[in-house]
Amino acid sequence: MSDRYRSRSFWLDTLPHPLVPRPALSGDTTADVAIVGGGYTGLWTAYYLLSMDPSLRVLVIERDITGFGASGRNGGWCVGELAAGPARHERVAGNEGARRMLHALFDAVDEVGRVARREDIDCQYAKGGTIRLARNRAQLTRQRAEVEHHQQAYGLTDDDLRLLDADEAGGHLSATEVMGGLFFAHTAALQPARLVRGLAEAVERRGGTIVEGTTATAMGPGLVVTDCGRVRAEVTVRALEGYTGSLEGHRRSLAPLYSLMVATEPLDDATWDTIGLHQRQTFADDRYLVIYGQRTADGRIAFGGRGAPYNFGSRILPSVEQRSRTHDRVARTLVELLPVLKDTAITHRWGGVIGVPRDWFPSVGYDRPSGLAWAGGYVGEGVAAANLAGRTLAELITDTDSPRTDLHWVGHRSRRWAPEPLRWLGINAALAAMDVADRSEARTGKPSRLASVTQSLLR
Repeated sequence: MSDRYRSRSFWLDTLPHPLVPRPALSGDTTADVAIVGGGYTGLWTAYYLLSMDPSLRVLVIERDITGFGASGRNGGWCVGELAAGPARHERVAGNEGARRMLHALFDAVDEVGRVARREDIDCQYAKGGTIRLARNRAQLTRQRAEVEHHQQAYGLTDDDLRLLDADEAGGHLSATEVMGGLFFAHTAALQPARLVRGLAEAVERRGGTIVEGTTATAMGPGLVVTDCGRVRAEVTVRALEGYTGSLEGHRRSLAPLYSLMVATEPLDDATWDTIGLHQRQTFADDRYLVIYGQRTADGRIAFGGRGAPYNFGSRILPSVEQRSRTHDRVARTLVELLPVLKDTAITHRWGGVIGVPRDWFPSVGYDRPSGLAWAGGYVGEGVAAANLAGRTLAELITDTDSPRTDLHWVGHRSRRWAPEPLRWLGINAALAAMDVADRSEARTGKPSRLASVTQSLLR
């Protein structure tokens, strides 16, 4: 592996093949569809376009290597939900719209597994569901309300989402202070870098072209401008997620917020007998500053958390991604959850940025007259959502009728973030408020009014 890409994540570091960059764009060219971004969204769009119409000339433009960004660094949760939950979608599209969106996401989890099998992508896909612990009474109260609401409003059953008592939750994951929990069936753990790299190879097998080491600086109707040449195309697709601000005119479209991770050394069988996660369930608790983890295929725990400060001007700093005080906090939190790991070595620290729209609402769009298309804003829950978005974009571009093309995120436009310094002040104040809310709930067991007010302001 090139030293340039080493330690970008545990996932990239442990790929079975070297990360050799593809050639850059070699001057001006043309395509039918030019896609800016070689992560999940861009590659799924390319994959489905070529599946629907193999005659299309599809060009994917990537600044670094495919999977360099969030697609090669995330927590490996392929989860059938969005950060803006179904109740929020119901306010936009009504109950039936929210139901349809929810089930489309459930199907996207399975579709990732189907494509991985069909294309022989060894991404270590294991659909073990999610165990979400309640570790204080406020979290327990929220979970009870959530399960009751989802089952009544959206027709979910215990096979989809169910409450667990303390013993049942502890049977999934033997963590500290467990008062209960819930189990959500529509999640698969996977190795995200293997998925994105395998998907890139599948795009090429189907006739697509991927150029790497090529920075897109601007795009518009019929044109993508890069540092290696200009690309003229009937359709141009923006698929940059947390890196969207690198494009001219998009500094305030999505805020890049950090999510940071650690990985342990491989654990022995006796330790796993103590911990659980025997079906490779993904796991979290119900705090506001999100934590997330999985049991990897090689017997480690990969564990992450949010809360790192937002950088002024939407700057993305590699130094934050590789070692920071937030990494130390993530590692401490893991040991607080699972004290059996107190003497376990942390072998990898990494992170990256997620793309956050002002209203936390992801979107997919295609303006046929201009040929401009886009997708993103997943707020850290993009592994399954990007599959759904890419599939939907391909159907919109090829004018293919499907049950996905009229989902209510199609054509959604989020407000732009405020200019600096308001953006910096607002985002970091919200992060601090969520931290205070978590501490208050852990101490008192009472739901935090501060968190409710902050969430309403954010959304």
